[in-house]
Amino acid sequence: MNSKTARAGSLRRGLRGTVLGATVAAALLTATACQPAGGDDNAAASPTAAPSGSASAGASTPESTTPPSNDSGTGSSSPTAAGTGDSGETGGDNGTAYEDCEATGLNTEVELQDGPGETPRHFLLTVTNKTKTPCVLNEAPMVRLKAGNDAPIVETLGEPDSEPVVVEGGGKAYAGLYVFGNDEGGEAEYDQSDRFTATLVAGEGTELSGTLIFDLPDGLDTVSVDDAARVNGWAGTEGLAMRPITQL
Repeated sequence: MNSKTARAGSLRRGLRGTVLGATVAAALLTATACQPAGGDDNAAASPTAAPSGSASAGASTPESTTPPSNDSGTGSSSPTAAGTGDSGETGGDNGTAYEDCEATGLNTEVELQDGPGETPRHFLLTVTNKTKTPCVLNEAPMVRLKAGNDAPIVETLGEPDSEPVVVEGGGKAYAGLYVFGNDEGGEAEYDQSDRFTATLVAGEGTELSGTLIFDLPDGLDTVSVDDAARVNGWAGTEGLAMRPITQL
């Protein structure tokens, strides 16, 4: 091979290398242009896109674990004891879940509130629920200072509390009683009484059957009574029962 031939071969090989290099470079530029900007970074930072409305990756949960709304189960559709619409009122209509107290279910006690040497005027009437079931006392006791159901009923001092008093099993309730307003030497008529009796009032205000008997405290055979007598409504504490009465 002469020198001319060698130079020609070298020139052709150089030209093919140049063309091949240019072709490869063009292909690389085309691939780079077709790829989205930041493609490698975004692909590394984001997992495969989740369907629209689903929870984020790593915290996905089922949309609901409850049965369909047309489920035939009765768990929430059937009424419960607290949701039947019953107001909880008894036949006595006292507005509570308990029955009215009955005279036969109560023990009685009476306590003089005046000091020695004072005219007996102020008394605390106490009833104790001797059953295990709570019961209700309404308004004020219907007190009579003379024997017999025909005796006049003592007037209530003011308006009794409209809220019924619930007496727990073994619990107590109280009413204050004022029996005598005639000053010694006065001209008003008065009688003597050796006990007090009372009947209870139902939730709707009617008189219940049965009589409570309050025997006088020891040391008192009789006490003077007159038409100035007043009784306070039932209360849950001695203080509430007696406070208005002591003002008379």
